Amino acid sequence: MSTEARRAPFPPRPADDPAPTDPAAQVEDEPSVFVPRRPLERPRETRPPVPEARITTPPPPPPASARFPDAPPAPTPAETTTRLRPVPAGPEPAVPVPPPPAWSPAPAPDPALSWNAPWPVGAFGQPEPYEEPVRGPGPLARLRGRTGVAAVCVVLGLGLIGGALAGSWLTGEDGDRTADSGFAAAGSLWHNVPVDQLFPPTVQGTGAGPGGADRSWTRIAVAPDTGCAGAFDPLLARALAPVGCARLLRATYTDATQTHVTTVGLLFTKADPAAMTGLAARFRNERLDRRTDLLPLPYAAKGTPAAGFGAKQRASWTVSVLTDAPIVAFAVSGWADGRTVDTPEPAPDAVRSGATSAPAQAGLGNEAQGLADRIQRKLRQTVSPATEKPS
Repeated sequence: MSTEARRAPFPPRPADDPAPTDPAAQVEDEPSVFVPRRPLERPRETRPPVPEARITTPPPPPPASARFPDAPPAPTPAETTTRLRPVPAGPEPAVPVPPPPAWSPAPAPDPALSWNAPWPVGAFGQPEPYEEPVRGPGPLARLRGRTGVAAVCVVLGLGLIGGALAGSWLTGEDGDRTADSGFAAAGSLWHNVPVDQLFPPTVQGTGAGPGGADRSWTRIAVAPDTGCAGAFDPLLARALAPVGCARLLRATYTDATQTHVTTVGLLFTKADPAAMTGLAARFRNERLDRRTDLLPLPYAAKGTPAAGFGAKQRASWTVSVLTDAPIVAFAVSGWADGRTVDTPEPAPDAVRSGATSAPAQAGLGNEAQGLADRIQRKLRQTVSPATEKPS
């Protein structure tokens, strides 16, 4: 199909219109290749016409005479509107008011509701049951309740007392009483306990010598129990004066070779625990047990190795103030041959390792310290059975 077939025909040019002389103004019969072509138009589809819908109106129903020939004709409805009557223009009639009811006295009370009414009788001639109102507990019940409360209070009181006793035992109050009794019992040992129990004839000192060597001491003299006069240096006697002097016991021992002699003493004071504690603190704080002018004097018995044991022969000593007993324990040692010592040395210093003094080299510090410790141990063993309670 050519382009001309799809082209609409041009209308005829009028005759009086002159032909264009400009060749450029002429239009080519054939379309230019530079003009875009229109897409081909598809022919429209032809559909058959839709028939018009016809609306049919149903015929009216036949009359009742036609359907029911024998039925009488339907009556024609009459007008039912009620006409209002005219209202006269005069005054409105008064509406009658009924008179108030006449006063009558109140009815008399029902005798059945009074307090003197007879007891109600049931259907079978028996009095109807009477429900007693709920009341509080009677006197007996209240007494029982009070008794129970009192019993509970007693039990609680006993429990509190028992708890207090247990608490006092746990906190040491009972121990304090035991300590007080032990303190008092220790103060009376000087006339209740034999001398052989306080100062045994033989005392074993395992490991008490220099280098842990064993020692053995034998008692050679016992001084009579006397006062404290002439038993201490003047300054030591003044330091011990606050606690008083009840009795002084002394005994002198010698070692197995009879080379050394040692006097052990027990001073029973008149002080209470507080005074003994204060004295012990003073000795500890002021170091009174290490002063060479505060020494105890030895007991020199004639006819014994300690016959020449005097104040100038004292080589080492120790003083212990006990706080669990009214006792001051002490010991002083020296040579049995009567040699003199210019400067005595306290036992704690003489037993130290590396001490080079003559008392330390000879073991006189061990003699005084070891024998004093064992006499104190024996003393506590004697006090303990006296304060133990029977089980």
